[in-house]
Amino acid sequence: MRRFILLIAVLVAGFPAYAQDPVSSDGTKYKVIFENARVRVLEYRDLPGDKTNQHAHPAFVLYAMAPFKRKIMLPNGKTIMREFNAGDILWSEMQTHVGENVGSTPTHVIMMELK
Repeated sequence: MRRFILLIAVLVAGFPAYAQDPVSSDGTKYKVIFENARVRVLEYRDLPGDKTNQHAHPAFVLYAMAPFKRKIMLPNGKTIMREFNAGDILWSEMQTHVGENVGSTPTHVIMMELK
């Protein structure tokens, strides 16, 4: 029984569907600006040094409104550094992460999450 519980705990910890919605986990940073049956559009803003709680996004497109630099920390321990200029666009598959503004400018992006 103990092995079974340990196996379930490992599976649940690694399963991104259990991560929080970013609007719930970081409601002061994420704002829903449009939603329908196919997409949800979020506006995200933060300041240098700000860090999010762990959350998940379905596949999404990100549009940078201003330049910024972020560190993305994935549940498996991998870290990704991202730097954007205004107008840059990123496609990402579903992802669970913690984000941190490690630059000297505020982050301002529009994210289009697919449903």
